[in-house]
Amino acid sequence: MARDAAHLMELLGLSEDELCALLAVDPLTLLSGQLDHRPELPILLDLLAEAEERAGSPVLRRWVRATGPAGRPLDALLARDFGRFEDQLGELAQHGFVLRGGGA
Repeated sequence: MARDAAHLMELLGLSEDELCALLAVDPLTLLSGQLDHRPELPILLDLLAEAEERAGSPVLRRWVRATGPAGRPLDALLARDFGRFEDQLGELAQHGFVLRGGGA
């Protein structure tokens, strides 16, 4: 599970604090890898698998912090509103894993 948490953190460019908030665990639990009681982790990785394969981590890192019609996906994760996050991910897939605007 610790490997899965690190993968999610890397995939979405999350800080340790953000990862702890979305998994509802304290930093010590995260560092010790005692995450077996957190069903969100494998579910989120399963939800993100297609996006990771098709778009890659750089796009997902940018997308999770981009404001869309339903707000930022990161805000949905931090609020533990996984249904909204899944809807936002579906919107991204529907648009072909393409982000618009914001390029520097």
